[in-house]
Amino acid sequence: MKLRSLTGSAAPVALVTGGASGLGLATACALRDAGATVVIVDLASSLGVQVAAQQGLIFCAADVADADQMDAAIRVAGHQGDLRVVVACAGIATAGRAVGRHGPLALAEFERVLRVNLTGTFNTIRLAAAAMMTSDPLGEERGVIVTTASVAAFDGQVGQPAYAASKAGVAGMTLPLAREFAPQLIRVVSIAPGIFETPMMSSLESKAQESLAAQVPHPSRLGRPEEFAALVLHIVDNPMLNGETIRLDGAIRLAPH
Repeated sequence: MKLRSLTGSAAPVALVTGGASGLGLATACALRDAGATVVIVDLASSLGVQVAAQQGLIFCAADVADADQMDAAIRVAGHQGDLRVVVACAGIATAGRAVGRHGPLALAEFERVLRVNLTGTFNTIRLAAAAMMTSDPLGEERGVIVTTASVAAFDGQVGQPAYAASKAGVAGMTLPLAREFAPQLIRVVSIAPGIFETPMMSSLESKAQESLAAQVPHPSRLGRPEEFAALVLHIVDNPMLNGETIRLDGAIRLAPH
């Protein structure tokens, strides 16, 4: 689906969750530059209002794991035109061993990570796909859905059981969803980023960030949000990318600790 070639009539609509910062914001701006009308979804407590005003985006406050709030966000996108691209970037990372110094990990902590990262991603997909199915095909496609897994889905470290499980779930549902939506001409692809410059990463001390960057074989640095966004654009443009989880990680394989 070539976004730039679709702008001769009505601009295609894209929706990006987690769009107020990090990977989501970089992706939203890249889609905007490619000619899409972009709706970003983030929490009401985020900088979504300010970011949208500064970047020429449309902000909708919603919790991705809330059925009613996300249904409203999809409707906002639908008011702008045909929803053609959805990118699910919303996520949280909470470290915690299954059994730590103070005993077993609180079950609520495990469930919170899965609720946002996995349930929130599925909630976004099910509602977005239903909206896409009501649009007329553009050539051989109706729409593209891109989700965000993580290298932790495959190389999960000690202290990451919740995060790794949630991202493994995202990767695991990519193929069955792509197969399900194939008759409706909707593709589903997941990106598994490595260590990127994001608000989560910036919360670490500079020495910790430098240590993580040094573990990346090549290029030996943290990934840039714009590089994630560039892959999203390529996925949208390349119709043969479907049902796959693509690692974007500079060849890193996370050590156990």
